Amino acid sequence: MKSGRILIIDDNEDLLKAARMFLKRHFGQIDLEKDPTLLPDLLKNQSYDVILLDMNFTQDVNSGQEGFHWLDQILEIDPSSVVVLITAFGSVDLAVKAIKAGASDFVMKPWENEKLLATLLSAMQLKSSKTEIQQLKDQQAVLKADLDVKFKDIIGQSPNMMQVFDTIERVAETDANVLVLGENGTGKELIARSLHRNSNRADNPFVSVDLGAITESLFESELFGHVKGSFTDAKTDRPGRFEVANRGTLFLDEIGNLSLPLQAKLLTALQNKKITRVGSNRVIEVDIRLICATNMPLYEMVQNGLFRQDLLYRINTIELMLPALKERGEDIPVLAGHYLKQYTKKYNKDIYKFSEAALIRLGKYHWPGNVRELQHAVERAVIMSRDNILQPEDFFFNAMQQPKDNNGEISLDQYNLEDVERILIRKVLAKHNGNVTHAAQELGLTRSSLYRRLEKYGL
Repeated sequence: MKSGRILIIDDNEDLLKAARMFLKRHFGQIDLEKDPTLLPDLLKNQSYDVILLDMNFTQDVNSGQEGFHWLDQILEIDPSSVVVLITAFGSVDLAVKAIKAGASDFVMKPWENEKLLATLLSAMQLKSSKTEIQQLKDQQAVLKADLDVKFKDIIGQSPNMMQVFDTIERVAETDANVLVLGENGTGKELIARSLHRNSNRADNPFVSVDLGAITESLFESELFGHVKGSFTDAKTDRPGRFEVANRGTLFLDEIGNLSLPLQAKLLTALQNKKITRVGSNRVIEVDIRLICATNMPLYEMVQNGLFRQDLLYRINTIELMLPALKERGEDIPVLAGHYLKQYTKKYNKDIYKFSEAALIRLGKYHWPGNVRELQHAVERAVIMSRDNILQPEDFFFNAMQQPKDNNGEISLDQYNLEDVERILIRKVLAKHNGNVTHAAQELGLTRSSLYRRLEKYGL
């Protein structure tokens, strides 16, 4: 399909008609205008890929000044406009002046059709490039504005999290190596990204590496890179994560999973600030800010000979301990509300809040999977619920993960009597398809008693 919108402005009506007859075979839209004073209105109501603008509109005037005037007007309205000036009285000096004034090209009357077409196609490519660049700039501006929000995506207002935020603020602008400790699901990578965003390296790469997912044989290739032919699958040269992260931040997750030989290789690279690609002898200097994370007890591992003490000292200039979710119970309603908004939008569900009983149940659960488990629990509840308020029975926790009392039995502490009664009434009503009489009989209640409970629980 033909594409492209062309505007031609010239006081010669015959020229306009001839141009349209030729160009309409190649472009989707050809607009003609004899009066340049109408340009502002045209440009406010329409966007053009290329504007062909005559340089002289007054009879017996061939200075080109009118063209320069209207060129300025066009670029003031839309600086991204691509303008090709046309005149019968061209010269090299005038062409140079036109380009300096902001024109993209310059053609002479009478033109050759094929040269005119080539000029317009080239101008369209320029417009496309300008548009892409502007879109990238706009996207970058929006993303940067989002990234500039302190502690973006880290949700919490408990005293424990306030301490974490305070540490990030004090440490982020330094180049100190940081070790983030905490259970699985507490958000260690979010903390690492926040440290990077608030650092002097924020405009450079943040590179994340899951060391637990890298095999021993691929460790050096992944971190330090390789050259073509250095091993069987090395089809091309490839930079390692250290190189990619140069002048930025390298985040090494699950560092406690590294074997002692790999710990030694990592330590050498960190001490020397130099790496060598597999299969090469060329030394490459790297400048990185290192952040590591683990849920493993590194100090115990050092005592048991499973983790190098010198590597631990190298990576833990600053230690940041993330609290488990059960240690920051005040944040559970805030986090749950955040995920509720996220998943109701994702799944197009009309659920607007948690019942008080549901929040109580979430608060009493011990969350062995931490924030990640809470996120999944809310997502599952949003998907499965048929109501517009999430209830306690919308959350199902694995019995193996329930807190147990001293006798090894599942604790009832996370339920109160009202929770149990509410859940039971809902289940019996569902069993009898909402028939209050039958439900009351099974529950051993009078109809009026059941109605009072229905009103009490908002059922």
